[in-house]
This record gives sequence, C-alpha cells and structure tokens, in this order.
Amino acid sequence: MMHPDTELRFVSPEIGFGVFATRFIPAGTITYAQDSLDIMISAGQYAALGPSQKRSVDHYSFIDPDGNRVLCWDHAKYVNHCCHANTISTGYGFEIAIRDIQAGEQVTDDYGLFNLPYEMDVICAKKDCRKKISGKDIARYYAEWDTRIIESLKVADKVPQALLPYMDQEIRESVFSYIAGKTEYKSVLQTQYQQEACL
Repeated sequence: MMHPDTELRFVSPEIGFGVFATRFIPAGTITYAQDSLDIMISAGQYAALGPSQKRSVDHYSFIDPDGNRVLCWDHAKYVNHCCHANTISTGYGFEIAIRDIQAGEQVTDDYGLFNLPYEMDVICAKKDCRKKISGKDIARYYAEWDTRIIESLKVADKVPQALLPYMDQEIRESVFSYIAGKTEYKSVLQTQYQQEACL
C-alpha cells in the first residue's frame, strides 16, 4: 500500500504516470508497505501467462526473494526509478523515505532492488545516472543502500507512520526490534532472488 499523502499524476508521454507527494513526507517515513491486497504471482503462474499479460506484469511488478512477482494493487506500481531516489526498498518488505520529500515532489525508488531478470535502460535526468540497471545491482550497491536505510531507520520511530496499521505484525515487530537495538539489521542483500536469469 502506498502512503496516503501521495497521488497519481501524468509525467510525460515518454514516462507515463508517476506518484507525487501531496504533503510533506519526512525522512524515515514508510512510503510503501507490502500488504495482503498485493497480487502474488508465482513463477509457475507467470510462465502460464500469455505474452501481453507477461509484458504488463514485467512492467508493473517486482520480484521478491522467493521468485514471486508482486503486483501492487494501488498506485504504488507507478513509482518511477531514479538513480538518486528519495525512497528505497528495505530488507523488511517496505520502502522508506531516505530524505525529506516536499509536497508536489515525485516519489521515486531505485529499480535496482527489484530483482529484474533482464538489463533495463533508464534515464533519470541525473548527471551520474547509471544508464542501465539489472538484478546484479543489489550485490553491487547493497552496502551503500544499507547505509542510507540505517540512517532513515534512526528517525523512523520519531515521524508519523500512516502505514503501520496495514503492515504485517511480524514485519512491524522485526523493524522496531532493530530500532530498539534488540536485533541485527536486515540488509537489502537478503532481498536478492538467487536465480541465474537475474542478470
């Protein structure tokens, strides 16, 4: 589920739609939480789809550590990639704001964490845009991403968290146990789907 202080807006003919903040969202805010309404598509179910359905699923889903494609039920599936994203996927099954997001600003994520089974060209309008992303990016950048997530988690219990009621109880307990210093941090490296097809 996408944070309630966001909305879908048309960006451009090349990009299509994107998700934008309707109010200020401070760093440390959980901006997306996987919930029971998201559609889980197993590898077998995906293999049985027709070409057009596969294209749609490929475009709007991410692959979890078990190889399931997750298709978000709400406008979370329209969050665009940026090499300098303002949110990031975590090892806890949610995305978190890694810096303040202003009202009217587009909410972006790094698709390098989506276990893409192919290499994807990206244009994020940043000078140091990576140009291409793939399933190998988790192994390449996890330490950098973990550092940003850890900094954001330090303030996660100090900002409003509108999505907490929709999150799985085990996930809530896991992340707040880490914040309280009771358990080890769960790295994004654990989200990598181990499959040869992930380039």
